[in-house]
Amino acid sequence: MDTAFWLTAAAILLLLIASAFFSGSETALTAASRARLKSQADKGSRGAGAAMKVSEDRERMIGALLLGNNVVNILSAALATALMTRLFGDSGIALATLGMTLLVLIFGEVLPKTLAITFPEAVASKVAPLVRVLILVFSPVVALVGLVVSGLLRLLGIQADARDGYAAVRDEIAGALALGHSEGAVEKADRDRLLGALDLSDRTVDEIMLHRRQIEMIDADAGPEAILAQVLASPHTRLPVFRGSDDNILGVVHAKDLLREVHRLVREGDGLEGALPQLDIVKVAMKPYFVPETTTLAEQMREFLSRRTHFALVVDEYGGLQGLLTLEDILEEIVGEITDEFDVVRRGGQVQPTGDGAFLVDGAMTIRDLNRAMDWDLPDDEANTIAGLVIHEAQMIPNEGQIFSFHGFRFRVETRRENRIARLKMRPL
Repeated sequence: MDTAFWLTAAAILLLLIASAFFSGSETALTAASRARLKSQADKGSRGAGAAMKVSEDRERMIGALLLGNNVVNILSAALATALMTRLFGDSGIALATLGMTLLVLIFGEVLPKTLAITFPEAVASKVAPLVRVLILVFSPVVALVGLVVSGLLRLLGIQADARDGYAAVRDEIAGALALGHSEGAVEKADRDRLLGALDLSDRTVDEIMLHRRQIEMIDADAGPEAILAQVLASPHTRLPVFRGSDDNILGVVHAKDLLREVHRLVREGDGLEGALPQLDIVKVAMKPYFVPETTTLAEQMREFLSRRTHFALVVDEYGGLQGLLTLEDILEEIVGEITDEFDVVRRGGQVQPTGDGAFLVDGAMTIRDLNRAMDWDLPDDEANTIAGLVIHEAQMIPNEGQIFSFHGFRFRVETRRENRIARLKMRPL
C-alpha cells in the first residue's frame, strides 16, 4: 500500500462524492416546485433564483448532469478495477465490480436522491450555482449529444414533445389539485373553483349561454301597460327588446332605466294614466352588445370588465341570435351557482336522487355542471347538455321510456317535450 494506492483510493472517494452531487442535483432540480422557488426568489434567495434559471432549460441541465455523472462513475469503476487487480490479481475485477456497484448504489444514487427528494427546494438552491458553471463547461458536448439523439429520434419517426409552457403549467396545477383532493388535503369546492378559473381560456361562450328558447324578451309592439307589467314580474333586471322576430333585437332595457322614464313622464304629464301611453320602450332601451359564439370565457370576461357591462347577446357566424350571456354566468363557472331573492329556484334542483342508486336529471343541465355536482367524468366534447349527449350517442331523438347505456351510465328518457328531452333517469353502471 504505497502512495499510489492511497492517491487512487482518495480519487475514488472524491469521484463517489461527485457522483452523489450529480445524482442529488438532478433529482432536486427536477423535483423542486418552480412556484416555491419563485416565492423564495421573491423573498431574496439568490440560490432559488439560480435554481429557476438553471431549470428553465431542462434538456441542457439534465444533459450536463448525466454527462458528469456517467464520467465520474465510469472513471471511479476503472480506478477501482485497477486498484483491486493490483492487490488481488485477476480476481480483483469481480471484487471491484461488486464493491463499486454497492458503493455507487448506496452513496452515489440512493442516499443523495433520497435527501434531494425530501428537501428538493433547499437542495436545489444550494447546488444551482455550481450546476450553472457545469452547464457552461459541458455545453459543447451536451449540444453534440443532443443533435445525435434528435437525429436518431427523427430516423425512428419520433418527434420531441413541444407542448407550450402554459399548457404544461396548467396540467401541473390541475394534477396537483386532483391529487390533493384524492388525499383529502383539498376540499371539492376549492378544487372546483380553482379548476373553473383555469378552464376559462379553454371554453367558449356557447357552452354556458342561456339558449334563445329560454330568453325572456319584450315585444316592442306590445302596449305600455303590458310592457311595464312584464318588467315588474320578471326576475331579471335586463331584458332584450325585439320587433317582429326575435332575431330583430332593437336593444336591451334595464328595469331601472324604465322606472326613470316612467317617473319622468308622470312628473311631466297628468299622472300615471296620462303618462303611460307616451312610453316608448325603444327609446329607453340601450344599444345591444353582440358577441360571437366562439369567444372564450376569459376574453369575454375581460370585455365585460373593460366595457363596464354585464350583458351580451350571442350570435352565430350568420348573425343569428343563439342566446345570451352575463358576467354572472362566467363567475358561476368558478364559484358555482349564484342565486338571489328574485331567482326562481327549482325544488330539488336539477339532480334528484331516487333512492335506488339512480338520479333524475334535468335534460337542459350542462354536462360540466353535472360532473362538478356529482364528481363524474362524462365527456363534454360533442355536446353541452346531458340531453345533447344522449341525442349525440343515440344518433336520434329518443322517445319516452327508451334506455341507453354508454360512458359507464344507464340513461332512461323520462320526459320528452316536442323535440327536446326534458328529463332523464341516470344510473352509474
